[in-house]
Order: sequence, then structure tokens, then C-alpha cells
Amino acid sequence: MAPIQLLLISGSTRGASTNTAALRTLAAVSPPGVATELYDGLTALPAFTPDADDDSPHPAVAGLRAAISGADAVVFCTPEYAGALPGSLKNLLDWTVGTGDLYGKSAAWINIAAPGRGAGALAELATVLRYVTVDLIESACINVPVPRDVIGADGMAHDNTIRHALTSAALTIVDHIRERSSPE
Repeated sequence: MAPIQLLLISGSTRGASTNTAALRTLAAVSPPGVATELYDGLTALPAFTPDADDDSPHPAVAGLRAAISGADAVVFCTPEYAGALPGSLKNLLDWTVGTGDLYGKSAAWINIAAPGRGAGALAELATVLRYVTVDLIESACINVPVPRDVIGADGMAHDNTIRHALTSAALTIVDHIRERSSPE
């Protein structure tokens, strides 16, 4: 059986991002039979313009589309900037709308913000994900605060509660993908 492919997209452009650390940790704790790719092209994407969304897109856009196409599911983890979705992540999402890259794709999100934070970004992410009709795996969408002091030198969270929550989310995604792909 081919491994389940998870594309992990951080909405942060910060080098020492706790959002990216959470996704690295998710990759590390994913069960056997899961292959993960941490998308690293966010800052390389040009500003979205419909006129440039043609048959020969910018190489960074082509790379994004290939990564999404090869994934069984996409997992987003994003900070909130000024009460909203970061512009760089919205730009990434805008590049997927016209070509339908996320349409019907299984997806989930992880909110690592402290309690009471991150709701603006999640609300906007939910709006876009509904618009592009993703198959949202709601039971895998989790709120698990990740403070900076639990991130090790390897760029991963080293807190058992956080690791357990991420493992549980990964298992839920895997179960969903298997159920979705099994013949009726």
C-alpha cells in the first residue's frame, strides 16, 4: 500500500516559527505508512494576479500546485496577524482558487495559539476552505497551545501533551483518508 501523503503548510514566514515547529512535530509523530512534506515555498510565491494564472505559472506556483496535487491531505498551521490570516498564506490560497487545486482535497488545521487567540485567522481560513470546498476533517482540527519554551534545538515541540495531541490528529487524518479511499 502506498503511503498516505500529508502536505504540511505553515502560514508563518518566521524562521523560528512555533507554527512550523508544530508541523515538524506532527511529521515526526505521524504513524507508519504516512509520508509528510513540509511546504517551504511560502515566501517564494509571487503576489497573486489573475493575469499570471495561466498555463505556464511562476515556478513557485507550479511547485505549490504539484505539492497539493501529490497530497492526500493538507494540514494548515498558521499564526494570526493583526486579527486575521497572514497575507502570505492568503496569497498561497488565492493561487489555488482559479485552478481548483484544493477542491475536494482533505484538509485540517492546527491552532497553536494561546487560549483565546487565533480565532480571527481560523475564521478566515475556514471561509476560504469552505469556498474551495475542501473535505474538512473537523475531528482532526485541534487547538493545542505550543509555547516557545517547549521547542527544542531540532525545531520540534518536546512536550508530551502537545506530541500526544498531534499524534491523535495525524491518526484521525489517516483514518479519514483510508475510509475515504476504501471501496464501498
